Amino acid sequence: MTRDAQLATPMDPAVASVPGTPLPRRSPVPSSRMQYRSRPVSVAVDPVSLVISECIAITSALQKHARSPHSSVSAILGGSPNLIQLVPPSPGARRDRKPLAADPLADNSSDLATNRWGLRGKKGKSMQDNPLISGFGRLRQELAGVKDIHRFDSLVLLYPFLQIIQAKGTAAPVTILALRAIKKFLAYGFVAPVSPRFALAMQSLSAAITHCQFDISDPAQEEVVLLMILHLMEDMMSGPGGDILSDESVCDMMGRGLTICSRPRFSEVLRRTAEASMVRMVQIIFEDLKHLEEEAGDESEALDRQTSGDMDTVKMDPEANGTDVPTSGAGQTEARETTELSAEPRASSSSEKASSTSESPARPSADPDPGRPSTSSATESSESVDLRPYSLPSVRELFRVLVSFLDPHDRKHPDQMRVMALRIIHVALEVAGPSIARHPALATIAEDQLCCYLFQLVRSDNMAVLQESLIVASTLLSTCRGVLKLQQELYLSYLVACLHPAVEIPREPGIDPSLYSGIPRSPKLVKPPPSQTSSGRSTPVSVKDRQKLGLEGGARKPEARQAMVENIGVLARMPTFMVELFVNYDCDEDRADLCEDLVGLLARNALPDSATWSTTSVPPLCLDALLRFIQFIAERLDQTPETGGYPDPETLRRRRERKKLIIKGTSKFNENPKGGLAYLQEKGVIKDAGDPVCVAKFLKGTSRINKKVLGDYLSKKGNEPVLNAFMDQFDFTGKRVDEALRVLLETFRLPGESPLIERIVISFADKYCASSVPEGVANQDSVFILTYAIIMLNTDQHNPTIKKEARMAYTDFARNLRGQNGGQDFAPEYLQGIFDAIRTNEIIVPDEHDNKHAFDYAWKELLLKTESAGPLVSCDTNVYDADLFATTWNPIVSCLFFVFMSATDDTVYARVITGFDECARIATKYGNSEALDEIIYRLAYISTLGSETLSNTSLNTEVQVADNSVMVSELAVKFGRDVRPQLATLVLFRVVTGSEHVIDKSWKHIIRIWLNLFVNSLIPPFFSTEADKLALPTIPLQPPSQVVDRGPKQNESGFFSAFTSYISSYAADDPPEPSDEELESTLCTVDCVNQCHMGDVFANIANLPSHSLEVLVDALLDQIPDDSGSTVITVKAENIPPSQANGQKPRQNTAVYDPALVYILEFCTVLALRDDSTAELLGKRVVEAIQAILRDVPRYHPILIERATFYLFTLLQASYDYDYIKVPILLHSVSSFPSDTLVKTSGLVLRGLKLCIEKPCPMRNEIMTSPDFWAILQALAAHPDSAPVVFDILESGVSATPSAIMADNYEAALALLNEFASMASVGAVAEQKNDRKQGRKVVRPVKQEKPSENAVVERGVKAINNIYRITARIPHLMKQSHLESKEAWSAYWLPIFTALTTQCTNPCREVRHLAFTSLQRSLLSPELTSNDHEEWTAIFGEVLFPLILRLLKPEVFSSDRDGMSETRVQAASLLSKVFLQYLVILSEWDGMLDLWLKIIEIMDRLMNSGQGDSLEEAVPENLKNVLLIMSTNGYLVPPSQNPEREELWNETWRRIDRFLPNLRADLALDEPVKVEDPPAPIPAPTAPPAAEAEVSGEAAP
Repeated sequence: MTRDAQLATPMDPAVASVPGTPLPRRSPVPSSRMQYRSRPVSVAVDPVSLVISECIAITSALQKHARSPHSSVSAILGGSPNLIQLVPPSPGARRDRKPLAADPLADNSSDLATNRWGLRGKKGKSMQDNPLISGFGRLRQELAGVKDIHRFDSLVLLYPFLQIIQAKGTAAPVTILALRAIKKFLAYGFVAPVSPRFALAMQSLSAAITHCQFDISDPAQEEVVLLMILHLMEDMMSGPGGDILSDESVCDMMGRGLTICSRPRFSEVLRRTAEASMVRMVQIIFEDLKHLEEEAGDESEALDRQTSGDMDTVKMDPEANGTDVPTSGAGQTEARETTELSAEPRASSSSEKASSTSESPARPSADPDPGRPSTSSATESSESVDLRPYSLPSVRELFRVLVSFLDPHDRKHPDQMRVMALRIIHVALEVAGPSIARHPALATIAEDQLCCYLFQLVRSDNMAVLQESLIVASTLLSTCRGVLKLQQELYLSYLVACLHPAVEIPREPGIDPSLYSGIPRSPKLVKPPPSQTSSGRSTPVSVKDRQKLGLEGGARKPEARQAMVENIGVLARMPTFMVELFVNYDCDEDRADLCEDLVGLLARNALPDSATWSTTSVPPLCLDALLRFIQFIAERLDQTPETGGYPDPETLRRRRERKKLIIKGTSKFNENPKGGLAYLQEKGVIKDAGDPVCVAKFLKGTSRINKKVLGDYLSKKGNEPVLNAFMDQFDFTGKRVDEALRVLLETFRLPGESPLIERIVISFADKYCASSVPEGVANQDSVFILTYAIIMLNTDQHNPTIKKEARMAYTDFARNLRGQNGGQDFAPEYLQGIFDAIRTNEIIVPDEHDNKHAFDYAWKELLLKTESAGPLVSCDTNVYDADLFATTWNPIVSCLFFVFMSATDDTVYARVITGFDECARIATKYGNSEALDEIIYRLAYISTLGSETLSNTSLNTEVQVADNSVMVSELAVKFGRDVRPQLATLVLFRVVTGSEHVIDKSWKHIIRIWLNLFVNSLIPPFFSTEADKLALPTIPLQPPSQVVDRGPKQNESGFFSAFTSYISSYAADDPPEPSDEELESTLCTVDCVNQCHMGDVFANIANLPSHSLEVLVDALLDQIPDDSGSTVITVKAENIPPSQANGQKPRQNTAVYDPALVYILEFCTVLALRDDSTAELLGKRVVEAIQAILRDVPRYHPILIERATFYLFTLLQASYDYDYIKVPILLHSVSSFPSDTLVKTSGLVLRGLKLCIEKPCPMRNEIMTSPDFWAILQALAAHPDSAPVVFDILESGVSATPSAIMADNYEAALALLNEFASMASVGAVAEQKNDRKQGRKVVRPVKQEKPSENAVVERGVKAINNIYRITARIPHLMKQSHLESKEAWSAYWLPIFTALTTQCTNPCREVRHLAFTSLQRSLLSPELTSNDHEEWTAIFGEVLFPLILRLLKPEVFSSDRDGMSETRVQAASLLSKVFLQYLVILSEWDGMLDLWLKIIEIMDRLMNSGQGDSLEEAVPENLKNVLLIMSTNGYLVPPSQNPEREELWNETWRRIDRFLPNLRADLALDEPVKVEDPPAPIPAPTAPPAAEAEVSGEAAP
């Protein structure tokens, strides 16, 4: 196999077992760390030849760059090429490598080497004597027989090249050639993991390039060398040997790289290249950290345990400026500059000791080249060396050194170097941030120094430092925030304090400030600056220093603000970041409300005005962060809630509520301690405000109490128990007095008065000596005095008003305390320690100081609290989103509104619209009505359709094109011209659709939009589909002021026709026709409204639960105007569509008609009528609203009154059982309408009445027994339009089963029936006209009566029938009445007879005949009579006699001359029949004689009325018939036959003889008649005459 073939063959895993190549972390299969290492490049030339060529090239270069022909080996070796040690020395020696030139035996080594090469020593030296050149010759000889370069010892191969790199004074071009050769060997795989002693070779290479020394006579060549070194180090780290470098090698390489980066004298290109190489190497090192974790095992701390003993074995201390070392030689006076990368690893003190004891002097060797590695000893040497690859110690040291560059108070490191370190640290965090957090060795650095320095650097005014600091901070928090809970709070609090503007939001014209009131004016965490008033125990700090160094925000440059905002945006782009803030801080009683403040900050800075104090990029950045926050919540809506391992949401909710109480309680305490404690006890925060222990625990445990207020409270007289309990909260064990006092005074500020201070100091002394007297003090009195002295010393040393030379010295302090320690002096070292501590470190209240000292103290306190605060809880779940959104929605929605109102860019519109939609979805999902209401309110405001005052519709114009039409209105034109309201409206109804059950207070805005659109004919009443059950016509709107036909006109075009149209419109006093632009705007409005799909909203409303409908109905009713001034349409009545079915135009009057009000009432009615539950829940409030309108009828238009009354009746029918509509009140309200109003509203009023009484039920009885019911019917019966319905109602009541006619409405029903019968008199005209035509015998088609007249007559006939039908109920009614017979008869029978007798004189024959027949049947009814004569005998005096007397009146007779004669005859006949029917009973009555004489008198009047022959014939016949029957039955007989009848006989004939003198003779009743049998009873007629039955149209009963 050729050498090339061997090179191309894949590496045999077995080769890795060659002795001298230990691979402790590598198995035969490449490890995970090796998988990303670069593979060697295959070469096309012989590898051995290539190596020899490199040797020859370097040898030639050495000869070319030799200094002089007289140079000797001693001149070279005397300068000490610092030959590398093949086998690493003992640990001590390894940590303190010294150049061989410093060795006392160096000269001896040179002599040995000279002798070995057979040279002439210091005399007569030759160029061929150079050991560097001879090394390459030896290598060429050893390579001569090599077939496979991979089997050649890698350390032997590199040795002469490494000598060149390390030799001092080597020319730069030679060094470049050596570095280039080594780089080539690594790239081509000549030095590979399969090579013998590969690990040793890599360690030696690392040592050589980190101690490279060369001639720097040419600065350009110097930078080339350094660049090649950097690239070689990068190749080593990224190549196959990178993972076997030791911790020391890695630290050396990183230290040298940092040295190059930090030297100011190097060019920018070199430093930047060095930084890039460092970045690449850091990426590799920290990537290896992940693989180290995998190899260490599953336990997170396994790697830390394995490497814990090696953590301090390596140290890096790269010099910032490097060292320039002159070259020196024996007898040489000329100094030449060389470059030495001499940043040595610094050994610890223990290592130094080990080094000094383990070193032994070098001894001469028999080997001619003792420093050169031998191939024969490869195995032995490699096996004796412990080569461990780098691990956590070097990673930790690298991280520590990088962080140390960031110390803002270390003046050795310029800002440029800090920027470089920040960039490298950023890469480390990007690669292995979570791994850093998992390892305590690294996490401790991140938690302490890194955060401490970063949080001070972000206050820098240097923009480069600030930007890089912010980038690192955001990456640190993104990757390691799990262990940085308190650090993150401090950092974010500072950003919030810096970025939140202190100015008010500028007022925008046309925008109500209340609409963006949700944006906070200042964050919660920003406290007012501490008071500068000092009692002498603290040092005031300037505002500038406080802003620059402290924990308070200050004025920052616009660029700085933008960088900070970008930084927050990076954090906010993490989906769970805000949730974690909310759970870990906002729900923690001791932490700030970071989430709430951060959202408020973003909302405030998203407003356009924030660009004035920052940059134009800040508002969109903040808006984007807000929208992403909402987007993340929206994306989690459909996720399955994960609760495992997370805090209970309910527990967090309670903690948050408790936190609010604590904040409010401490605020009250800061104003009034007693009131604050009482409030805290009331709310359960403190169990007992009277218990000193409870109070003390709370005061000690919260940081929200004002330190000055707390000091005043504790020192106040009467609060000694609380003071003592407060002292008991401290543990002063093991602390010196000043240390204990410092701990105490960190919690509160001493008061200013001496007695108050004394009270506190006494309690402190008691506590300090409570368990046992501490060392250094004698007793409590000693502590008391010493404490006072310390307080005075603190004031003296740190009060700025005291000059430095006047300050107290230690001797003064000790002299003041002489003899005060139980009669003895305090120990001098004790007092000295106290004095030094106070002088260098002021006792302060950190909250009242904002300087470096305060920051250091606060940082120390923060680290102490880290353990108790616990880790930051990761929250990759949606279980907290509801509470999170409830806390943050207000500023977000307010911000979106403001941006939407002020934006002009389509992209911004789209993003904001999406934000509104997502907010609404979240609010709906979590049932957040408040948030959804505010979203709808703001969208309605933007839409301009939700104004409280409805638009003017008086100029609305309808434009017709073919079969289509559109209403052009002021609202439609204005709305169609502006895109912003259209977008808002579309979003609004997209939000509303599906969210109806969550909407609460914002229904009023939606309703106003509906009303505005409805009155302008832009939407129909969508609920009308549900209103079909009402069977109502559509709500009438105002007719358009004009109708314009835009259809094609064939013969009219051009200017003349347009001018004619324009002029004619003005001539007719009409508004001009709409322009094309106005029509186009209207069409845009129509399209927008159609796209809103409002019908879907109404469909959803129909299925809402009752409690949700309750809110909607309340909102609808709230829109009813309170006074007449709020109505919107005032027009003449004729412009209102007619409410009557016949289309008659109402009379002109100035009426107020509000279709919107009708819309509201009808919508409410429909909702209340949906089912029984809604009728019960909603009906009452709807009824009350309608009744309020009916109480002021004159104010409203009849259309509204009519429909409102009908709504009431429908509600009454549906809710009668719930008793919130009082029937009497409703009927009385209707009956009280003005007569003209009642007539105009009769259509729906009667429909409502009919609806309520159509079925037998208690409601029907209550209605039909109400006098107001009959008053309404009576008032409407006379009007042609309403009479048919009135009669239908009446007839249905009479004919119903069971009948609706009862005692209470009996008389009213008869009266109304009688009135309907009387109305039929109009039929007489047609009858008489027909008679006249028949009398002339003219044969013509009979012209029918008018339909209305026919209907009136028909109703009259039905009325008579119904009157007669009622008689069937009289016995039942009389029985139920429990009245006396006479009263009952008068109450029930008499009204019937009165009505019928009235109609017996009706001019209409049809009605009159039927009434007469019905009267006869009633009078002859067997139910009529009873034993009591006094009741039924009234049929003569009160029924028949008045009837006949009325018939005798001329005006009655003249109403129908032809028919009245016949009626008189019938009346005479009826009188006779009734008398004979009851003759037997009358004969027993004392008043029979008077009655009989009255009958004769009536007959006389009829006989002599002079109205025709028929009556003159009928009366004698009827009278003759009566006399015969009376005579036959023995009632009228001569005195001779029955003396008891004498008076009757005599009076009868005396009266008859007056008008019928011949009748007595004709009858011959004076002759005696023999009575053989008793008189037979007089039969009563059982059926009406045939003619009468025919007229009546029905069979007799």
